[in-house]
Amino acid sequence: MFSMFKNAFQGLTTRRINLPAFKPRGLEEFFENSEALPKEKVKTGRAWRAAELRNKSWEDLQKLWFVLLKERNLLATQKAEALRFRINAQFFSNTSRIVKCKQSMARIKSVLNERRLAYEKSIRISKHNRYLEFKNSQQEASKPQ
Repeated sequence: MFSMFKNAFQGLTTRRINLPAFKPRGLEEFFENSEALPKEKVKTGRAWRAAELRNKSWEDLQKLWFVLLKERNLLATQKAEALRFRINAQFFSNTSRIVKCKQSMARIKSVLNERRLAYEKSIRISKHNRYLEFKNSQQEASKPQ
């Protein structure tokens, strides 16, 4: 019995190795340029604005969320390494990057919440309109001709 299922799922895999953008890596994802701590100050941009995020698709927001999640994990690793080596905050600080990352993630959450609320509102309006149509059709049917 199980051989039937085994043959049906033989070519399937949960890993996305076939995709060109996917490169399976291990712990090195937690380090920037394969270094525990960067040698020089890394130039970064600003946090994403909510108006920019509203123009993105669901897929783009999901990809951006995971990029920011990886960045947050990388920054947490750097912070832990700095504490482990007892490096003073004035010599190594990625606080601004952490803040920008958290701001962007919070803004993605708020944009997704806005979309959820708009969807729920449209569902409510749709149900109300169907109710009104049904009520009007019942009234028209009950009128004597």
